[in-house]
Amino acid sequence: MAHVKWECKYHIVFTPKYRKKVLYGKLRKRMGEIFQQLCRHNGIELLEGHAMPDHVHMCVLGISPKYSVSMPIGYIKGKRAIRVHREFMGSKKQFTGFHFWAAGY
Repeated sequence: MAHVKWECKYHIVFTPKYRKKVLYGKLRKRMGEIFQQLCRHNGIELLEGHAMPDHVHMCVLGISPKYSVSMPIGYIKGKRAIRVHREFMGSKKQFTGFHFWAAGY
């Protein structure tokens, strides 16, 4: 049996749908803690993160090399979109359905 040690760090950037500048105010402040919760739930360490008005930068550690990076990031984006929709539905921001993030990362 082979013994291996791995440390995979990924710099991930993703944007809201149509690159709308919606990441500000209460949403921007709340985003960091929710991303940390979702990463912790998946066993991923969020090393660094920055929310700009039209995109998010994340540096993550702990995605096993046997999994595609898109699996946990897709989970995080999906769960985050649902929370944004639930928390900020009554605000002036226009979210159609649960489509908050653009495809890809």
